Amino acid sequence: MSNQADFSALRWQSHDGLTLEARDYVPAQPADEAPIICIPGLTRSARDFDEVAPWLSAHGRRVIAVNLRGRGSSAYDPTGRGYKPATYVRDIQELLNDQRLDTAHIIGTSLGGLVAMGLAASNIQQVASVVLNDIGPEVDPAGLKRIASYAGKTPPVNTWADAVAYAKYVGGSAFPDFSDKDWKKHARRTFSVAEDGKPAFDYDPRIFKPLPAFAVKLIPLLLWRRFKHLARKRPTLVLRGEISDLLSANTVQRMHKAAPTLCSREIPRVGHAPTLDETASREILATFFSLTR
Repeated sequence: MSNQADFSALRWQSHDGLTLEARDYVPAQPADEAPIICIPGLTRSARDFDEVAPWLSAHGRRVIAVNLRGRGSSAYDPTGRGYKPATYVRDIQELLNDQRLDTAHIIGTSLGGLVAMGLAASNIQQVASVVLNDIGPEVDPAGLKRIASYAGKTPPVNTWADAVAYAKYVGGSAFPDFSDKDWKKHARRTFSVAEDGKPAFDYDPRIFKPLPAFAVKLIPLLLWRRFKHLARKRPTLVLRGEISDLLSANTVQRMHKAAPTLCSREIPRVGHAPTLDETASREILATFFSLTR
């Protein structure tokens, strides 16, 4: 059985010269199936998949958990202008090309799901299937407001106790059943370890830019078009946290109407976004990937 250490660093170059990095989980007994690329949320990193990735790998899948530019061990964009979905899509396309992958499954959490839809819009041939983790073509304003309250801000976090407190502050409403052990693990996923052993914010604060008013109205039109293109052509699974403030149950219902073959599952007692370590998440992922290659 794989464990959290069973990965190697995978590096590739972006079109604008940045060195980007991912965690590459190669199974001991590879199956003849397309690999899975995991793309995290806005302020998150590849560490968010440090349990689900080896679990998937143990079932014969190669799993690549990426750090988007400006996050984790990937290079920061010196101009800050590349922190946008279109550039992230191009970065993932370059990863596919670098690894000579004809096709891949995508698990996209939050922003990662938007990147997955963008990739499918530009090159559906290389997308085998997509898991949209608590994201859809429309986002609830309450969730956007909450994310805007902390994204791009780096308050002082000097100890790991501070890191746990910050993790609770940001995610307390999303994970009401977390134990102290869970919060410590979540803090370790949220922060990197600096040379002095202290926690360090693991993303470039410039990644978050508030959308102008006109874009807030226009972007859902584009996303609905991309979602329909994806879900009508490729197997698509939507996971929604039962208490999510970003993806509403009504939006999921509308997604089903727009794409009748869509699969969905609500993850109990979880908000934005499911960690994919939940029993319900593992059950539906196992079923979904057993039906895709």
